[in-house]
Amino acid sequence: MRRYLVRKIIIYILTFIFAVTIDFIIPRLMPGDPIAVLLSRFATLPDVTKYLHSYFMQAFGLDKPLWVQYITFWKAVLHGDLGISIYYYPKPVAQIIKEALPYDLALLVPSIVASWIVGNWLGALAGKNRKLDSYLMPIFYFLQASPYFWFAILLAYLFSVKLGWFPIAGAYSYGIIPSLSWTFIKDYLHHWFLPFLSLFLVQLGGWAIGMRNMIIYEIEADYARYLESLGASERLIMKHAFKNAMLPQITGLALQLGLIVAGNVTVQVVFSYPGIGYVLMQGILNQDYFLIQGCFLVIILNVLVANFLIDLLYAVVDPRVRSAYMEGA
Repeated sequence: MRRYLVRKIIIYILTFIFAVTIDFIIPRLMPGDPIAVLLSRFATLPDVTKYLHSYFMQAFGLDKPLWVQYITFWKAVLHGDLGISIYYYPKPVAQIIKEALPYDLALLVPSIVASWIVGNWLGALAGKNRKLDSYLMPIFYFLQASPYFWFAILLAYLFSVKLGWFPIAGAYSYGIIPSLSWTFIKDYLHHWFLPFLSLFLVQLGGWAIGMRNMIIYEIEADYARYLESLGASERLIMKHAFKNAMLPQITGLALQLGLIVAGNVTVQVVFSYPGIGYVLMQGILNQDYFLIQGCFLVIILNVLVANFLIDLLYAVVDPRVRSAYMEGA
């Protein structure tokens, strides 16, 4: 187990270095001048604008060679400094992310956990009941094939524009101060429901299809037929089938985390929900290198840590995984 952990940690560290390097390079490949975007918000004389442009280029370190910026970037990251946002100047990127992260967690964690549990349960029901399967599968395929942003727009139009049941944008109403009061919590949940529902439903379809297919495979396996020949109850057979079918679903959970990040960004943009996805979009639109780097860094860390924990869980649940991994080493 120790060798397995060491090898996994090395792989994830190398992946982190590569991903963060890409995170540094991509914003700088974007056309345009981020300092010019910053100065466009101020009405100044041409001579003053030229002076300020030179000042901000030096202040943000953008006048230095790219390799110097890269080394400086890594030094800052290792010290926990994500820099100052150009768009939200002079606000630190770390503070912006700190304010947005609770909204992300409040949206992502419930949608992932709830869709995983409900999707696996519905998929198992469809797998063992052919009549129910014929009704549920078209729904599952429709949900899985729906893009996150499209489903979010559909829900916003139906429940916000047409019916007026839910607000269409924001995390809470204008004029309400975030607090632990019941007034704020109720208002927040009212704004939170549609973004949550968008992520929950699209994910649910994928989980249900995966579990349904695995259940059908397991109940047709030799061990299930052998138990049936011995007179074992359907409940006992389904118990073993469900346990074996859950292993690929655990792996799928790690893969889904990468997809949900992209879906979360589009859903937050549709509902103007102030999470990291929405902040990231503001950074991209305004060419804010440091804000883009900081948001992607948090996303990279979340995905890698979640995948690493899933790998550990999978190795604990099924020791064959780590033994096969070490045999191939």
